[in-house]
Amino acid sequence: MNVIDTKLQGVRIIEPALHVDHRGFFLEIYNTKIYRTYNIEYQFVQDNHSLSKEQGVIRGLHYQVSPHSQAKLIYVLAGSIYDVVVDIRRNSQTFGHWIGVHLSAENKRQLLVPHGFAHGFCTTEPNTEVLYKVDKLYSPEHDRGILWNDPALGIDWPTDQPILSDKDTKHPLLRDADINFE
Repeated sequence: MNVIDTKLQGVRIIEPALHVDHRGFFLEIYNTKIYRTYNIEYQFVQDNHSLSKEQGVIRGLHYQVSPHSQAKLIYVLAGSIYDVVVDIRRNSQTFGHWIGVHLSAENKRQLLVPHGFAHGFCTTEPNTEVLYKVDKLYSPEHDRGILWNDPALGIDWPTDQPILSDKDTKHPLLRDADINFE
């Protein structure tokens, strides 16, 4: 397994060990013992699976406020995404900074998103399926978001015609968002 640190503290790209032979491949999406050797010690309690039928679907930018914030481990089962993470920890030196990472069924990379970050993705292929583990159960009353195209963030999404849920078109700008991460 290869673990790559990013410019956002705690956000990591994970390349699981891949075993390939004439039949196909095998990999462990998650193994507590192995991940702990890399100081990744979350107790995941819920798995989420999404299907986006079209290219250009943007889901996000989502987070839950503390004490119900969620760490996430993102993995693409089919297709591909441009995965975006935004630092929303107010006292962080990288507050408001973001990174984008290409995850796909082909590259088999994962993205670890710790507490204190907003998360979203854009599908770059039709029929993309994303699996993500979270370490806290979904809590509707703690669910929040930031507008996907907030000009202060300047995220370079890979689509000119995003397909969005009604909910994701109504999130506030980062400067107006309900954030309680320090």
